[in-house]
Amino acid sequence: MTIVEEEIDESIYWLELLVESKIIDIEKVQALIKEANELLAITVASIKTARKNRK
Repeated sequence: MTIVEEEIDESIYWLELLVESKIIDIEKVQALIKEANELLAITVASIKTARKNRK
């Protein structure tokens, strides 16, 4: 699960970098960034739950 978290985080980074570099308009990737942040939140919550249940 931590690999999933890292990959989502990196994807968000690259999307934001593309926007900041003016390679792509924010309107074109805004929905993707929003969904990636939602997936990141779900993944982090799952990791926390898994760690808690392991104890």
